[in-house]
Amino acid sequence: MEYGQLDRTVRARLRTLSKDNAEDVGRHLIMVGSLLDLDPELAYQHAQVAVARGGRVDVVREANALAAYATGRYAEALREFRTVRRLNGSHEHLPLMADCERGLGRPERAIDLARSEEARSLPPRARIELDIVLAGARLDMGDAGAALVILRQLDGSDDELRERIGAATVPVLRAMGKDDEADELEATLSGGAVEPDLDFDITVYDVAELPEPDESTRSDGDAHDGEPVEDESRDGAEEDR
Repeated sequence: MEYGQLDRTVRARLRTLSKDNAEDVGRHLIMVGSLLDLDPELAYQHAQVAVARGGRVDVVREANALAAYATGRYAEALREFRTVRRLNGSHEHLPLMADCERGLGRPERAIDLARSEEARSLPPRARIELDIVLAGARLDMGDAGAALVILRQLDGSDDELRERIGAATVPVLRAMGKDDEADELEATLSGGAVEPDLDFDITVYDVAELPEPDESTRSDGDAHDGEPVEDESRDGAEEDR
């Protein structure tokens, strides 16, 4: 596992840290990117170490947000996504933020995000991701008809998106009592669960050959890189399960 395995743009973001700390944080980011789909809980642990040592850097907070989301820590993920947006001004994670609101039992807030001014600036693929979440929020609120209207209007640009739209449509059809149509659609799908894309801008090579992380080499003196980590209020949200 080498620091050079990180994408060049990510390494550039870490230059605000001291050299040794940047390399240490970078190695933890590599582990987050490697483990996010394989072992989300372990990825989250690596993200926590990275935040403790480089919490001022947007890609570090992004890694923690994605790992928190992947492990169902929706309140934490939402706070971290908001921090990322403050640090870099990007709205690319609005679909995940909206899904966090759903995970916290607040579908109406997910709908508000989908209607926001920032949502209008999303590129087509991200907008479709957000509309899938919006349909789910409508279903959460018991309005399967509105959810179906949203999903029927989506036009996936590739097989992956069409699969995700179809998978989101199945429970809506069942909620409307259209079981035969749902069964027919479900038979055409691969069976993957619908979750917004966890797109993390890290390039890692030879992932299968990466060694197990050795936390015994951690140095407590590196914590926070000399500064406290930002945090946000919970906005009245319940604690993560």
